Amino acid sequence: MDYSSTENLKRMRLLISLILIGYILALTTGCGGQQRPTMPAAPTLHERIMEANVPDFDEDSAYHFVDRQVSFGPRVPNTLTHTACANYLEATLGRFTPRMVVQDARVRAFNGTVLNIKNIIGSFNPENKSRILLCAHWDSRPFADHDPDPANHYKPLPGANDGASGVGVLLEVARQLSIQQPSMGIDIIFFDAEDYGEHQQVQGQKDDTWALGSQYWARNPHLPGYRARFGILLDMVGAADAMFTMEGTSMQYAPDVMKKVWDISEAIGFGTYFSRKRTNAIIDDHLYINQIIHIPTIDIIHHSTNTHTGFFEHWHTMLDNMNAIDPSTLKVVGQTVLTVIYLEN
Repeated sequence: MDYSSTENLKRMRLLISLILIGYILALTTGCGGQQRPTMPAAPTLHERIMEANVPDFDEDSAYHFVDRQVSFGPRVPNTLTHTACANYLEATLGRFTPRMVVQDARVRAFNGTVLNIKNIIGSFNPENKSRILLCAHWDSRPFADHDPDPANHYKPLPGANDGASGVGVLLEVARQLSIQQPSMGIDIIFFDAEDYGEHQQVQGQKDDTWALGSQYWARNPHLPGYRARFGILLDMVGAADAMFTMEGTSMQYAPDVMKKVWDISEAIGFGTYFSRKRTNAIIDDHLYINQIIHIPTIDIIHHSTNTHTGFFEHWHTMLDNMNAIDPSTLKVVGQTVLTVIYLEN
């Protein structure tokens, strides 16, 4: 017997058997046999928004909150109208939030005046360490120094859009949060003395003369060691046909937050208001929140290419009154903020 031939034959048979087994396994897997599990596709932003059960922002309610502030008159620190509006804001925000803090402080303005100010703070789910900061300034400018009439340059202005609009939106956000509690911790801060910066006739002589209330809070937060995942500042968010651009300070310190907010606004149909255009950095409350307490914070603020100031038409003029407020714009901003909150849940 030829043993070498026999061994070759055995090897040939083994090889053919292995090929047949592999072929059968391939057919079995491809025809309904056991397959590897596939990961489900991540939900799209639109799907997440649909599932988030976001409340409907009431623009008429927000408009009422703006109007009530303006009805007191200019909210300039050290005035009776400032005190009256502070009492209204404390009482109104206090109806909606389970925890209120009023931070009284004395700060010095650019001209040496000592200002008695109040930062008004309301919190939802105060025990939750995962928090979002929402803020706006509630004071109004003591000088209408960009008014076309020089006779008005040292008169206090109504401040409907510049100040009251952001507060009005956040009061309506607070009202909605009180009805449908989010799981996130939310802090709403109304900063004082944001608009007591240098008069345009002396502008540039001193640093850090704006946003005095937020500077104070950032150095002395209402809770020791306070942290938030991110912050959103609202400023001048009520004028008709407003345009909110990707402002430079926001993009420097919190580009991811800005992109998230802009993506959400576009997804809910407000992309015409939220432009992807990048614009110059500005000094506003968010600058000091970013620099001092290091909470990544963006500014939703009206930018205009049609004015010499770069802001809305009646910025720092006597015409910044209720005629400048469009409820539709309040809706755009308020609904965007609410959607951000409930998506974070």
